Amino acid sequence: MKILKKFALTIVLLLYLAILTKLILFKYIPLTEIIHHFNFTYNEYHWRSNNFVPFKTIYFYLYLADINFSIIIENLVGNVIGFAPLGFILPLLSKRFLKLKPVILAAFSLSLTYEVLQLLFEFGSFDVDDLILNTLGGFLGFLPIKIIYFFSKIKKKQSTKRKKVS
Repeated sequence: MKILKKFALTIVLLLYLAILTKLILFKYIPLTEIIHHFNFTYNEYHWRSNNFVPFKTIYFYLYLADINFSIIIENLVGNVIGFAPLGFILPLLSKRFLKLKPVILAAFSLSLTYEVLQLLFEFGSFDVDDLILNTLGGFLGFLPIKIIYFFSKIKKKQSTKRKKVS
């Protein structure tokens, strides 16, 4: 039964990663056009459209942007929500991810991979704030699992004490 659970969680993780990849890397590119983006040409405008300053985009959306509220939500909350499943699935898949540090490192590493791919292949633009928000999403996805494990440990200890007393 445990192997079936791991297999199902692995399939869920792979589907999640495929969907996340489509939403992040290929949001504006039809899948049939992807091959044309694998070039390393220098486009000065593209390099200027990236953000390497922490909290610049977040601040812009929260305080300066005069745009539709749904665009702000999509860009800020969407980055957080997009990575929450990663923080939730990884601890269920492996005990190694029951600690915060490996989950944060995994969310940050996956986000950094997406951002660097966007930078190199012009699938979008690199934004350090996306790294921050995506990593926050991984952390927030991890919290429910940590809370569940915490309370299940307490319950297990209480039931063990009751058995010893009886």
